[in-house]
Amino acid sequence: MKRILITGTNSYVGNSFEKWLKNYPGEYSIDKVSLRNRSWKKKNFSNYDVVLHVAGIAHRKETKQNADLYYRVNRDLALEVAEISKHAGVKHFIFLSSMSVYGTENAVIDKSTPLTPKSNYGKSKLQAEELIGALNEEKYKVAILRPPMIYGANCKGNYTKLAGIAKKSPIFPDIKNKRSMIYVDNLSEFIRLLIDNYNSGLFFPQNSEYVETKEMVSLIAKTHGKNIKLIKLFNPIISMLKISTVNKAFGNLIYEKNMSEYKSNYNIASFNKSIKLTENVESK
Repeated sequence: MKRILITGTNSYVGNSFEKWLKNYPGEYSIDKVSLRNRSWKKKNFSNYDVVLHVAGIAHRKETKQNADLYYRVNRDLALEVAEISKHAGVKHFIFLSSMSVYGTENAVIDKSTPLTPKSNYGKSKLQAEELIGALNEEKYKVAILRPPMIYGANCKGNYTKLAGIAKKSPIFPDIKNKRSMIYVDNLSEFIRLLIDNYNSGLFFPQNSEYVETKEMVSLIAKTHGKNIKLIKLFNPIISMLKISTVNKAFGNLIYEKNMSEYKSNYNIASFNKSIKLTENVESK
């Protein structure tokens, strides 16, 4: 039985992963620890084979006042947890980073794409990657994940905003684009396989299918018995807007498919099925 410690008791990814492992009774034991105060340092890390570090600051408006918080939590705290884990004899450390380390909202990302984060979130995640990655060795393997947008039932972020539009609006812009995304159960299965295979290195898990924003909104609407009309009337205006929220919705941001290849299949839910599961209209 693999003994896994998840850092962060309120993490969407961490809680989803814990729930996912219930599909494999007797194979894994899960504990979680909060990092919100210093009491976590009393935790005996030597009891665990794997530490999954998902605690961090995200989905928060960045200001000058909270800039330092990103580095203290996403970088310094993450490194401290990784160092304590290594010293305690943990064999495997998995760090949840982000596509934000590339600093772009409109690109085809491949293995040669430069790392030029623009936000404090992206910068702090990249600095943490570099520091934690340096701890990797044969007896302490470090895996770093850079997932694209994560979505699933009760998720936060852009998916929730688009789902709200799909349920209320009769129209939506008819714009062609491609986005890399990952359904949270697909991500959970990837992490499970990563643990089983005791892998280290950089990983870029994503759904097997790229997503068109208009297709996703249309599908969400259909799952609720609605038809949404796609129109091109506002396309010229949208294409001129240089607003981050617009770019995230309608820009092209994908990983090359070969970056996400893995020895085992982790895409257990197709895009269509994942939307139905996310909207709670289909049982697992």
